[in-house]
Amino acid sequence: MAYLLRAQILTAAGGMLVKEQAPAKADAIVVLGGDGFGTRILKASELAKQGYAPVVWVSGGVSLLGNEAADHIKYANDHGFSGLSYHPIALPAEDDSTVGEAAFMGKDLKAAGIKSIDLVTSNYHTRRADYLWHKENPWLQITVVGASDRYFTPDGWWKTREGQKTFLLEWLKTFASHLGK
Repeated sequence: MAYLLRAQILTAAGGMLVKEQAPAKADAIVVLGGDGFGTRILKASELAKQGYAPVVWVSGGVSLLGNEAADHIKYANDHGFSGLSYHPIALPAEDDSTVGEAAFMGKDLKAAGIKSIDLVTSNYHTRRADYLWHKENPWLQITVVGASDRYFTPDGWWKTREGQKTFLLEWLKTFASHLGK
């Protein structure tokens, strides 16, 4: 019976990683680092262009040529979003994780007087990012917006090796995040 229902079971397991919300008017849009394909920054830039927030905060760790945030802003500018207001955040090497990102950026957001954000991350990362950002920043109103991922869809992740790796790694990280502090 499980074999006959495997697609439904696998879809449900993939869907449990996703907690997407419709974008809302906010003080800022925050783009999480870790996206090697540019879908997060382009999604955030589109939201800014549509007027959801006046500024896009972009985080990122160290990259080959400097900082991932600067690379992503250049990528957005090269894809037609050069007129938007971007605020790059360079993460310290030791804070290059979702929980570290939430804690580090939360301090800067609070200092800047930002009370509401649209948090943009990959679709498979939305539930864990929502949990960790709320845990680290209970004062902040957060709307989580998913950007599409080329390898992960809840209803087809098991069909490719990269989709399978994304699913497994995200579930491991989700489990580990609930074990942490």
